[in-house]
Amino acid sequence: MQEALFYSKTTNGQVQCELCPWNCILSDGQTGNCKVRSNQNGVLLTEVYNKVAALGSDPIEKKPLYHFYPGKNILSVGEVGCNLHCSFCQNHRISQCKASEFIGFHNISAKKIVKEALKTWNNIGIAYTYNEPFTFYEFLLETAQLAHSKGLKNVVVSNGYINEKPLQKLLPVIDAFNIDLKAFSNDFYKKYTKGKLQPVLDTLQQIAKSPAHLEITTLVIPGLNDDTSEFKSMVNWIASELGESVPLHLSRYYPQYKLNAPATPIDTLIELYNLAKTQLQHVYLGNVSDAQRSATYCANCNAELISRNHYNTEISALDTEGKCKKCGTFASVIM
Repeated sequence: MQEALFYSKTTNGQVQCELCPWNCILSDGQTGNCKVRSNQNGVLLTEVYNKVAALGSDPIEKKPLYHFYPGKNILSVGEVGCNLHCSFCQNHRISQCKASEFIGFHNISAKKIVKEALKTWNNIGIAYTYNEPFTFYEFLLETAQLAHSKGLKNVVVSNGYINEKPLQKLLPVIDAFNIDLKAFSNDFYKKYTKGKLQPVLDTLQQIAKSPAHLEITTLVIPGLNDDTSEFKSMVNWIASELGESVPLHLSRYYPQYKLNAPATPIDTLIELYNLAKTQLQHVYLGNVSDAQRSATYCANCNAELISRNHYNTEISALDTEGKCKKCGTFASVIM
């Protein structure tokens, strides 16, 4: 265990965690909403320090990041725990598990993770993913700082549920984010994730103002977040507040965890894809086999710049600076 960052001591031995919008107040022995941070004798400790639940090399497109070093690999690390409780969680076996109950941890230091990243083939850096990375904030920060000093890239795949100060401290060493925007309705967030929408929007705006690359993923769930009027509002917000060049990934839902709604109809995904394309330059379909809607096109001349078949990526009409070879337009792709 390691003492956590971003907390304060209150009265009667209680502590208040200040990492995420829950701002949990914990008595001695209590564990926070994330299931991995606990009050031990008046000190807030993280129970997921110097250990991982998952470690492996992935295509960068799997995060998903389509505009950040396409065709490269990235070493992915994950823990257990999450500060949201989505009834449709696609990775609930680790995200909805308490650190104290998980038996599959592997002890590893930040130095060893960075060493592994440096020797991994075709690898650009480290992705903090699988569960919610902000729940292992201290280990993430230490590893990211060391990776940054070695010239590696750092990627965070997150639900965006974090307070402003911790995120601001992390931003200088994170090169790219993919943030889940689960819906554009606070009622949805409250009912199906137990959280709130506004903190996620605040996080997105904070990242968009930073030098970090940003992409967004929405898991489309039939009857819950696929209303076209609400979706149009979300797309309009992304375009106006974050920028029309921010890539949006629309991912197909499959029944998982506590939610038994049917899988998302392909027609629904295509309809939302077409709506999003009216305001956003780069929209993609995920969890489906659709080469046309997985490709990257030039926003100016519509030339196909990058083709994708599952995780096989071919860069066809982009130069080394990320510009279209046909018309010279910058494609918002980091090469």
